[in-house]
Amino acid sequence: MYNLSDTVAAVSSPPLGARLLVRITGPETIEKINFLFTPAVGLETEERKARLIPGRVAVDDELEIDALLYLFPAPNSYTGETVAEIHIYANQSVAGALLEKLLGKGLRMAGPGEFTARAYLNGKIDLAQAEAVNEIIVSSNKLQLAAAEKILGGRLAEATEKISSELMDCLSLIEAGLDFSSEDIELETNMGTSRRLSGIKGELERLLAGSINCESTLDLPAVGIAGAPNAGKSSLLNKLAGWERSIVSPQRKTTRDILTSELSLKHNRCVVFDCAGLIALPDNILDELAQQAAVKSLQSSSVVVFCVDVSKTNWDEDISIRGLIEPKALIPVATKSDLLSEKILAERIAELKKLFGGDFLTTSAKTEAGLESLRDTIDKKLIELAFGDGRRATQGREASLIALTTRHRQAVTESIENVGEAVNELKADNSEVAAMLLRAAYQSISGIEQQHVDEKILDRIFSRFCIGK
Repeated sequence: MYNLSDTVAAVSSPPLGARLLVRITGPETIEKINFLFTPAVGLETEERKARLIPGRVAVDDELEIDALLYLFPAPNSYTGETVAEIHIYANQSVAGALLEKLLGKGLRMAGPGEFTARAYLNGKIDLAQAEAVNEIIVSSNKLQLAAAEKILGGRLAEATEKISSELMDCLSLIEAGLDFSSEDIELETNMGTSRRLSGIKGELERLLAGSINCESTLDLPAVGIAGAPNAGKSSLLNKLAGWERSIVSPQRKTTRDILTSELSLKHNRCVVFDCAGLIALPDNILDELAQQAAVKSLQSSSVVVFCVDVSKTNWDEDISIRGLIEPKALIPVATKSDLLSEKILAERIAELKKLFGGDFLTTSAKTEAGLESLRDTIDKKLIELAFGDGRRATQGREASLIALTTRHRQAVTESIENVGEAVNELKADNSEVAAMLLRAAYQSISGIEQQHVDEKILDRIFSRFCIGK
C-alpha cells in the first residue's frame, strides 16, 4: 500500500484540456514547490491558508512560464495533507517536463488513485466515497454520474448506517431474550423481531434494486448505423457527429471500414459508428469481408439505427438485409425525406411500416429534419437497455439511484441472505442461530464504510483509478 511519509506528484488534468495541472501532496510539498515556483512580487508560498498565488514556474534552465499555484494546507485539503496544484496553459510535454523536474528532486510518482487513497487513509472520506470518486470520473451518462454523486455526498453511508443500527437493535433484543429468558422481564417476541427483520430485508432489497452496477457501465455503449449501400448512413453519421467523419458519395460501397465518433446525448454518451453497406448476396471477396466485419460490429452494439432510403420504390434488398442482424434495440429510420413531397412521403412511410412491421423515424441529412428526434430516441433506447423503463429513469430515477460497486453489491446480498435465514430461524425458535446470522449480516453491511480493510482489497479498489486522482 502507499507510503504516507512520501511526497508524491502527478499530472492530474485530462490530456486534451487547455489548462494543465501538476498536483503535489505530502509532508515536503512546500519545500519542493519553493524551488520550482516563483510567486509574484510580494507574495509567498508559506503554508498558512488555502489561497491562489500567481507567479512563474521554471520548466528547465532555459524556459520559465506563467503559472497559478493553488495551495491547500493540511489538514483542510482533499488528502488531509498539504496539497499544491500548479496550473499552466501549455502542452502535455511541458507538464511532463515539470513532473520530471519534481521527480528529480526526490518526489515519487503518485500511484493510481493515490490522492484519493490518502484522503481515505487520513479519514477525510469513507471507503464508499473514495470509490465514488472513480465512478464519477468514468461515468458515461448522467444517471451514472448522479448515482455516483449520491455516494460521494454520503447517501450510501446514510442508508447503511440506518440499516446497521436497525440490525443491531434486533440483535440486542434476541440476545437479551437469551440472557434473561429465566427472568420475569417482558421482551419483544420472536414474531415481533421477525417482522422487524423482514422490514430490514426489504430495505436492503430496495437498496440493491435501486442501484447501478458500476463495473457493468464503464465502457461507452455502441450505436451502429446499418443499411443497404447508399442508404444515407455516412451522411447521417456526419450530421450526428457534427463533422465530416465519413466520406459521402453517390457511388455505392464507398464505406469499407468501420468509422466511429463519440456522441453526447441528453442523458448518455455513446460511440456511434458507420460501416460498409450490407448486401444480401456479396459478389466478391472484398464485399464479403466488409460485410462480415459490419455484421459482427452491429451484433455486438447496443442500438442499431437501420436506414432505409425512402426515395426508392423497391425495398426488397432492404428487407433481406434486415434479416442479417438481430440487434438488442432497433431504430428504423427513413432517410432522404427531402427528396419527396409531403403527400408522397406520408404514403411511403405507411408502406414501410407495413413491409417492416414497425414505425419509421423520418430524417434528412440535408435539411436535418428528424435528427433531434433520432438523438432523443437513441438516448431513450440506451436508458431502457441499461435501466429498464426509460421514462421512469428520466422522470425521477436520478433522485434515487445509487452507484454500487461489486464489493458493495456483494455486501448487501450477503446481508439479505443472512437476514432472511435469521427470520426463518426465529420462526423455528432457534434464537442462538438467528443471533449468529444477524452478526454476520451486520458485519457485511458495516464493511461497506469501514475504515479497516485488508490491504489487498484497498489495492484492488484504487488500482482501477487513473494516475493523478
